[in-house]
Amino acid sequence: MPHEFTLSHRVEFSETDMAGIVHFANFFRMMENAEHAFFRSLGFSIHAHDGSATIGWPRVNTSCEYLKPLRFEEIVDIQLLVAEVRPRSIRYAFRFWKNDDGERVEIARGTVTAVCTTVDRTTGKLGAVAIPDAIRAVVTPAPPELLAAFADSRKGAA
Repeated sequence: MPHEFTLSHRVEFSETDMAGIVHFANFFRMMENAEHAFFRSLGFSIHAHDGSATIGWPRVNTSCEYLKPLRFEEIVDIQLLVAEVRPRSIRYAFRFWKNDDGERVEIARGTVTAVCTTVDRTTGKLGAVAIPDAIRAVVTPAPPELLAAFADSRKGAA
């Protein structure tokens, strides 16, 4: 069952500030891009139409901790881990990695909680709904030992 996914990304000039370092807000874009790629890898879209409603996943909680700079043209691996699946939401944990002189270095980590919602096409009303069975059948939380190892690595890097 899928609970982990990695997306590689080369930093573009437009993602950096005047010092050539990735602007902090772009880490949130990278987390979202990894989530979308994860869904596509499973045959789903993050934005789907189901009869008279549109299903989406707005964020209700996000965080990012920055450990080391990421610069223009560096390649970053964005590791997504499904931390928790609830009836109407999924919580992801993210780790960002780059190679630094041949060593794999964690440069940032973050979390995103997304709620499954529908937007009624007639009224425009947004409301939380149960995660569709087809998604729930394949998106599962990471095993406890993997989540524990992730938490331990966070303590060690702090």
